[in-house]
Amino acid sequence: MSGNPQSRSSKSKGATFWCIFLAICLALFLAALDQTAVSTALPTIAHDLHANDFVWVGSAYTLSSTAFLPMSGGLAQIFGRRPALLSCVALFALGSGLCGGASNMPMMIAGRTVQGLGGGGIQSLSAIILADIVTLRERGLYAGLFGLVWSIAGVCGPLIGGGLATAGQWRWLFYLNLPVCGLATIAVMIFLRLPTPPGSLSEKLSRLDWIGNTLVISGTTMCTIALTWGGVNAPWNSARVLGLLIAGLAVLGIFLVWEAKWAKNPLVPFSLMSNMTSFSGYMQTFLIGVVAIAIVFYMPVYYQGCKDASPTKSGLITLSLSVLAPAAIIAGISVTRAHRYRPQMWAGWCLLLVGLGLYTTLEAADNLGHAVGFSIVMGLGIGFLYSTAPFPVQAPLPVSENAHALAFLMFMRSFAGVWGLTIGAAVLQNELQHRLPAAFLANVPQGVAIAYALIPQVPSLPEPLKQQVQDAFAKSLQVLWEVLIGIGGAGLLVSLLMKGLPLHTHLDDEWAPETPSPSEDLEKKETMPTVVVDTQPRDA
Repeated sequence: MSGNPQSRSSKSKGATFWCIFLAICLALFLAALDQTAVSTALPTIAHDLHANDFVWVGSAYTLSSTAFLPMSGGLAQIFGRRPALLSCVALFALGSGLCGGASNMPMMIAGRTVQGLGGGGIQSLSAIILADIVTLRERGLYAGLFGLVWSIAGVCGPLIGGGLATAGQWRWLFYLNLPVCGLATIAVMIFLRLPTPPGSLSEKLSRLDWIGNTLVISGTTMCTIALTWGGVNAPWNSARVLGLLIAGLAVLGIFLVWEAKWAKNPLVPFSLMSNMTSFSGYMQTFLIGVVAIAIVFYMPVYYQGCKDASPTKSGLITLSLSVLAPAAIIAGISVTRAHRYRPQMWAGWCLLLVGLGLYTTLEAADNLGHAVGFSIVMGLGIGFLYSTAPFPVQAPLPVSENAHALAFLMFMRSFAGVWGLTIGAAVLQNELQHRLPAAFLANVPQGVAIAYALIPQVPSLPEPLKQQVQDAFAKSLQVLWEVLIGIGGAGLLVSLLMKGLPLHTHLDDEWAPETPSPSEDLEKKETMPTVVVDTQPRDA
């Protein structure tokens, strides 16, 4: 690397870089496509499998990915980036096969659990590998290109999911992942040539923080079960819901104490949150995760439950959210050029809150164009926030902590997804319980949870029952958007705690690519002195 920090980011990228970037983008596309497609097809899947616990189709995925994410950083450090990523792609393929062949909801949930292990690891390792090959200062542009991958998946996912669901072929939504997994595996094996740490398998296994893994898996599982049961299987104030939730949060607290005081190879070093800027970044990541996942999963409820949209049409309409990709690219480029990240994050929070505020005005009889326009505003805000959240987290930390810092960031984002899904389900179901007409509830002996699976039947209901049901869905969703406004407002307040710090201009030499391009060979012949990271604020 060059002795001049600026020169590192000004060099053009060689063939090795772009091949590695292509490999991780293809792997990332897998996870992104699945997340954007399943939500559109979920009502049809729940109906076909006669499910009254539909929320677990989403929660099982987020639970397993959340529990695995802290460990993914440790695996990347101990076993190497490529073996870890290949293992995650294999798990994702296995889970896809199980989902595609599911004959009942328990089998579907099992498949989604395995998928979550692979999908969460893919997202975490993609961010870690990008940090290995791109400095923090120039990473905004490439993080924006990651957003483009999500945009392509966002365009393809709802169309594929909605089209297959309408045709009664939703199983192919999962089977189509298998050839993409094969292409991703080939690309990773050929192009991703990063160093593999030395040591035997037993030595590497002994370095894993097994106690920490057990604690984080136990804590996230208890929290997720409690959040899923609350208001559906049992009242929120019941002993089993509160007991599980409190126990889960307590175990996660013990996990953090263990990591800080006793773990020899901690999954989450205490230094990651020892400064206010990183703490603010992690909290913002969590809060935007709650809001974004709830929007993605429950926006189709408005289109299908209130506007008679088929799964295909619903998928087309939700493409309005794909503006988050160009927004992410714009925000990333602006960070790269201005070397500042706070203005972009504040703009993102404001756009998101405005969009949610507009959504609270939607009625069942409103013009569909209003919902599309409002969702564009929300998509811009989400894009700004998703692409810039890593900057306040990583700016105060040394580059040697990239893997742990990004794995924990992905953990916070994924754990937020559990809360977003279950908060949305609880609010929607509790409101529907009070608003749905008795004539409709009489046909739902299993309770309001099954009403979600009956959304495809709403267009065929006789009047005036149909209008009453659609109004109930619209009013219930308004309450959900109001709850999300409160969560987004908390995110805006937390953002005021972060400082505007300089962005790193150097990489971690330990994880440099094994086969550099000619231009990178010249850089390696030079010697780079230790770069002291200035921690003084850059922007007021």
